[in-house]
Amino acid sequence: TAKRNEMALLSRLTSRLNAAWHERAIALKAMSFAAVGLINSAVDFALFSLGFYYFGLPIITANLVSWSIAVSGSYVMNSLTTFSHESGGKLRLSSYVHFVLSQMAGLVANTATVFLASYFMPVLVGKVLAIGASFLVNFSVSHFVVFRKR
Repeated sequence: TAKRNEMALLSRLTSRLNAAWHERAIALKAMSFAAVGLINSAVDFALFSLGFYYFGLPIITANLVSWSIAVSGSYVMNSLTTFSHESGGKLRLSSYVHFVLSQMAGLVANTATVFLASYFMPVLVGKVLAIGASFLVNFSVSHFVVFRKR
């Protein structure tokens, strides 16, 4: 009976986790958004570093290039994972344009942070701070504007 109790407990736990995932609780969305964000942050950071240090681009130009590529990856991954329920798991040009426009607030936060921070600390440390600032802005806009329930 101990094994049966363990199996019942595991079954209830699995059911609860499954229900929470399907209900798309905001905490789970935030964790999924953060995971996608980590991937895109790595892309953004790597491309920014490459542009700034290897190609000698100015901070703002390197940031715009790296952000443009990372935001496209973010749209695809968030549409297919974090907000798949709301998007129907489909990529749409109109949603992509809306997403990019909605992320402009994050771009402004990111660019302003890295640019201003570069006066007080190494540029790459400023870029890390900038990624954090833009995460807060981007999740809020994505959750409440772009991928709101229809």
